[in-house]
Amino acid sequence: MSTIIARSAAEGFANASAYDRHRPSYRPEAVEDLLVKLQVKGIENARIIDVGAGTGKFSELLAKRDEEYEIVAVEPHEGMRKEGERKGLRRVKFVHGVADELPVETQSADAVVVAQVRYRRGVRRILQGSDTWRDFGHDLECGRLDNAPKSWVPRTAWEATMKEIVWSLDDQHPRFRHEKWRQVFERQVSSNPFTIQAADPRFSLPLGEDSVEVTDWLQPELVWNRFRSLSQVSVLKGEELASVKEKVFGAMDEPDVEKNDSGELPLHGRVVYGWTSSIPGAPLKNGG
Repeated sequence: MSTIIARSAAEGFANASAYDRHRPSYRPEAVEDLLVKLQVKGIENARIIDVGAGTGKFSELLAKRDEEYEIVAVEPHEGMRKEGERKGLRRVKFVHGVADELPVETQSADAVVVAQVRYRRGVRRILQGSDTWRDFGHDLECGRLDNAPKSWVPRTAWEATMKEIVWSLDDQHPRFRHEKWRQVFERQVSSNPFTIQAADPRFSLPLGEDSVEVTDWLQPELVWNRFRSLSQVSVLKGEELASVKEKVFGAMDEPDVEKNDSGELPLHGRVVYGWTSSIPGAPLKNGG
């Protein structure tokens, strides 16, 4: 099995405990609706594969549910995987693996979920192995100051500054904010009549997609901790890290920044989640 991890990911997620403490979790209403769309809500002992599980933030939520899901948490980063294993989650098995070589049997899962993985490569690899699963969903905490696409308009001036800082540190590795993840799904079938017979569709279109608006109130230090848990920020050191930290706190210290009586700032965002289903039978290029 190939287990090569991008250097930026290997180094950026080296501090797995800090990632687990400071990255946001997933909104209950988004998780609930996603499980409905994946047809596993209320299904006892359904088998769910959590790909790119990291420290198990999404698996942890699934493990607490009454359905008693059987969860396989697949994660190639040793530090992240061990951090998840330390939680001792019930009915969750952490395994070493990558998206294009999932360590599970064919047709062995009721659903596959992907949460906060690196797009597009991760999703493309999973879809190439679509004979493993019935329904596929992705649930992303994405519209924060740390992962907002350029097309999204920040609610406040300080969040706009934070967004600019993130994009100034862009390492060119595809993430949700680059808004290219849909291409993985859309390119499965060519609409060109000369190439349609060569198509190999593996999942249904159009994609289902929805979102939930969220607001978190955090102390400035906690905002910075969350910001620093980003892989492209966590690798910074010395003067470069100090410079970024100064910019972040400078943005939060502007006189027009709203704060409550406890000194917390409102951090606005959006949870985006989507779903699709595998297509049963032979692929189109084989006459299916």
